[in-house]
Amino acid sequence: MEFFEVIDKRRTVRDFENEKISQVVIEKIIGAALKAPTNDHMRDWHYIVIQNRNTVMKLLDIIPKGISDEDMEQLIRDWNLSDNEQQNAYRDAVPKQHKMLMDASVVVIPLLKQKTDILHPDNISHLNGFASIWCSIENLFLASTAEGYGCTLRIPLGNEGEYAKEMLGFPDDYFMPCFIGIGKPKKNASVIKQKNIDVKERIHWDNW
Repeated sequence: MEFFEVIDKRRTVRDFENEKISQVVIEKIIGAALKAPTNDHMRDWHYIVIQNRNTVMKLLDIIPKGISDEDMEQLIRDWNLSDNEQQNAYRDAVPKQHKMLMDASVVVIPLLKQKTDILHPDNISHLNGFASIWCSIENLFLASTAEGYGCTLRIPLGNEGEYAKEMLGFPDDYFMPCFIGIGKPKKNASVIKQKNIDVKERIHWDNW
């Protein structure tokens, strides 16, 4: 797949087929993630890849399995989501937070070595490591797309990160930014309308 085609086709997927991904392909995808730019040249990232369904079930047990229509509408009000397309995206995403990861072929936990307290940084440079892991995650998304797979993502809420650390046994000085699911998109997977951005309106030559 040509590079810009990969960029165009990369979408968050929340509906997956029941299909395994080979270890060779997973290693190829993670290998691409490990080639991302890094702030300190060390690429001190690790990826826990979970295929065992019992482990996945236990890991995801802490994530809510749905949301009522009333609570969904309240969330939209509380988060001041006034744009219709944005509202539709959230209405599709929020109820699927548990199922999308449960149905994925693998659940992946990215980890970065935490050298500073990124939740309470002294300055913006203390977030460099956190920024770098997201470059790695984007490489993972693009590599998955190039291989014909899709990805979904959940940012941990509440004590989900601590729960995952206790269950999976990763060291205290590593930080988990998200849960990632990778799988083959269903043929009838939801396709959420994206904002159509005119690049000419977003480029400012020499000054704003």
